[in-house]
Amino acid sequence: MTENTPRTGDHEPQQHPYGAWSGYPAPPTHRPQDPVTTPSGITVWPGGGGAGHGHPAGPAAVPTPPGGGHRKRRVPRSALLIAAVAAVSALVGGGTAALVTDAAEKPDAATTTTTVVGATSSKTGGVAAVAAAVSPSIVEISATSGSGQSTGSGVIITSGGEIITNNHVISGADTIKVTFSDGSKKSATVVGTDRSKDLALIKVSGASGLRPATLGDSSGVRVGDQVVAIGSPEGLTGTVTSGIVSALDRDVTVSTDESQGQQAPGGGRGQWPFEFGGGQYNGDVGSSTTTYKAIQTDASLNPGNSGGALINMKGQIIGINSAMYSSASDQNSSSAGSIGLGFSIPINTVKADLDNLRAGGSDSNA
Repeated sequence: MTENTPRTGDHEPQQHPYGAWSGYPAPPTHRPQDPVTTPSGITVWPGGGGAGHGHPAGPAAVPTPPGGGHRKRRVPRSALLIAAVAAVSALVGGGTAALVTDAAEKPDAATTTTTVVGATSSKTGGVAAVAAAVSPSIVEISATSGSGQSTGSGVIITSGGEIITNNHVISGADTIKVTFSDGSKKSATVVGTDRSKDLALIKVSGASGLRPATLGDSSGVRVGDQVVAIGSPEGLTGTVTSGIVSALDRDVTVSTDESQGQQAPGGGRGQWPFEFGGGQYNGDVGSSTTTYKAIQTDASLNPGNSGGALINMKGQIIGINSAMYSSASDQNSSSAGSIGLGFSIPINTVKADLDNLRAGGSDSNA
């Protein structure tokens, strides 16, 4: 290879070795120390250099590559590796940014509130909103007979005064008094009963403009769903408790005897007899019983809640509270109280039985 020697007195810059090949950008005025190759394969020449840094004023010329044609510059393997890492880093960085943006734009599921049926505001939710919306539809029922008095609860289902409750609350009653959430009282009569399902339909005399509850769909209830119970435990009208659905399809056996639902006059020491798993609770269930599939809840239920409502967080009735478990050794005494095992008749069972109850009911187990 022959070098071009400058003439005397001239100082012409040497052409850079890559300057004569096509497909690459023009070389810089000063030859850099360390060229950098981008991911697309283009060589970038950093600034700097010059005569003051020991470089010639220009690039040196080189002859045309052997063969007389142009050839592609082979990019060093280390440069390709650097480019690949840079590309992956950019991709990962972009993905992270997208995830962060997506998370920032989506609302937090934990803060999403469920609209309550009958609530005064479309944005209200929670136990307080459910209680405020549904409490006007829950009543206290006092049923009196020659053998005693039974105190329970009921759910208004029509504005004209139809109320659903348990059969064992009003069974054998001579008179029935209903106390509303505002404290007003009215008399009621039995429309129909179904001992096989422990259900009864009563109607308030001369009632109009009452607020009916919204009946939900118990087939969609899941274990773990949050629920609210409203009733009159021990005669404490409008008591609200909350919990979750702890099990489904529990076989609960309750008494159909007229005397088994009664409390001593004055209330407060009542029995709430039922049978579960071979054991009898809150009193002797007697010889006449019926068994049904129940929703189990840990919402606190006590004597007097019977016939009241089990409500989902939309404010819909999903069950009629009917029995509770107590571990008290003397289950006939007032010491018997809730330990977080209550049972409710699914509301779909109630809805399927309404026509029958309105027609007078059927007491196949009587």
